Amino acid sequence: MKPTQQLHQLGQSLWLDNITREILDDGTLRRYIKELSVTGLTSNPTIFDGAIGGGHAYDTGIHEKARAGLSGEALFMELALEDLRRAADLFQPEFEASNQLDGWVSMEVSPLLASDSAGSIQAAKDIHRQAARANLFVKIPGTPEGIPAIEEAIFTGIPINVTLLFSSEQYVAAAEAYLRGIERRVQAKLDPRVGSVASVFVSRWDVAIKDKVPAELRNKLGIAVAQETYKAYRAMLASPRWRALADAGARAQRLLWASTGTKDPSASDTLYVEALAAPDTVDTMPEKTLLAFGQHGSLKGVMAEDGGDASKVLAAFTKAGIDLDALASQLQKDGAKSFVASWQQLLQRIADKTEELARAAS
Repeated sequence: MKPTQQLHQLGQSLWLDNITREILDDGTLRRYIKELSVTGLTSNPTIFDGAIGGGHAYDTGIHEKARAGLSGEALFMELALEDLRRAADLFQPEFEASNQLDGWVSMEVSPLLASDSAGSIQAAKDIHRQAARANLFVKIPGTPEGIPAIEEAIFTGIPINVTLLFSSEQYVAAAEAYLRGIERRVQAKLDPRVGSVASVFVSRWDVAIKDKVPAELRNKLGIAVAQETYKAYRAMLASPRWRALADAGARAQRLLWASTGTKDPSASDTLYVEALAAPDTVDTMPEKTLLAFGQHGSLKGVMAEDGGDASKVLAAFTKAGIDLDALASQLQKDGAKSFVASWQQLLQRIADKTEELARAAS
């Protein structure tokens, strides 16, 4: 049995952290679904910036939309949603077979709205309507300003992928926002089945402190934080508060591992995937990591529901001078800034291509 199938049988969903028009056109995504047990995908501004700037696959679409009067964010949104609708349709059989647990794709609200709760809510509604796919998550960052938008979007019935979470505390805040949204739906006698995942970023922890700790602690912080977060997740699923909602028909907001590609060239290219194997979770992997795990990965064990040795490892980092709470906050802020930079670069790239294509056509 392939390593990817083993994870799938364990109860962990494998999603691709990538989308390009090429992998839709040439059948690569369909092959990953068939051969590597891929059951969903995620995207972000950085991924789309790379996809649109990496060749000419989007040139025709950009030119046609510009001629139709679209520009900037509106042009990009329709361009991205064309890809995501196609991907969503490929995953539709899995979406139905899993009773809407799996088979999802994701589209981000503008990162410029990270500090704008009202703007994020409206953007989520617009994307949900424009996408016209039941299996599309709208991504909202789990920043302090994003938490009210997440609750309101869930209450409205919009499936949400909470992104940019870096710690168990940030995860719990996102999970509670989801619970409040569902509780309000139950009180309003609305259908409590609204899909959601909470995306916790892992490898960025290790990148941030790689030169600040002894060699024996390298590449261990992200996994320890994930173990602690998984403990909080299992506690949430066992709580009376959640059980009451589950009895009312709600479905759990699943924990999703993001940033699972190994950044350290001296470490195993399947380090995080193997360490994060856990039932009732999702692992979204860059294409390179997915292929590496499919070729030579192995299932070495399952995450402990009680957090395993996470507290001991985290204490070692604290002793080494790492302020974990401050770093979690900084990582979230830096993540939001990097998405803004990618977003602005993406819109500039589209503007440049629009002008270049218009000149070529005249």
